[in-house]
Amino acid sequence: MPDTRATGGDRRAPVVLAFDTAGSACSVAIGRGDATLAHERRAMRHGHAEALLPMIDRVTDAAGLAPADIEIVAVSVGPGGFTGIRAGLAAAQGLALATKAELVGVTSFAAVVAPLPKADAPILVALDSRREDFYVQIFAGNGRPLDAPAAVLPDELAGFVAGLIGDQTLRIAGDAVESAAAALLGRGLTVISGSAPDAVGVLAAVRRSDFVTAARPLYLRPPDVSFPKARSSVGSVA
Repeated sequence: MPDTRATGGDRRAPVVLAFDTAGSACSVAIGRGDATLAHERRAMRHGHAEALLPMIDRVTDAAGLAPADIEIVAVSVGPGGFTGIRAGLAAAQGLALATKAELVGVTSFAAVVAPLPKADAPILVALDSRREDFYVQIFAGNGRPLDAPAAVLPDELAGFVAGLIGDQTLRIAGDAVESAAAALLGRGLTVISGSAPDAVGVLAAVRRSDFVTAARPLYLRPPDVSFPKARSSVGSVA
């Protein structure tokens, strides 16, 4: 059931519907200003498309709002699961069109960083790629990205981090924090648990204009698909 965290909020601020389907959960949140009015999250690897719209209905009802009240639709654009990303973007585009709301995108990295307090130490966001590598991006303590997102293998992570921040103490967040921390043994680390991408983080990112991007998918590698082999034809030669 939806978690109703706050009521009201700054009624001069726009109502934002946010959702995240890019990772290993489906989550939806509605907020106004600094207040999260309602939120729901379900862990899942597959089935985001089927779960998302009923979840949006429940969260909207829990917030005491109607679809016509939504002024901004914010969706996570990845990186993450290809099917989940596509499901979220399709739903966001349809809702924005139906409600005449503004449509914006937020990367999964920004959804992790935006709710975190500012600090001196830089932040490594490490996300589960569902393969051997990590999806990573490093941010300054104030949330400014230090480099573009990348897919990095565990045995290359230490060199990747050192190339950007030297030997500075590092904070690690995201849904792959434990594995990333294990790959960085020997460095000063602060592991931020419970920091997986979530719709509440998407809401927080919308409150910072520098975290908002176009609602287009962010893929760090091509999809895992295989194509059928072409049939070989055997004919007679006259």
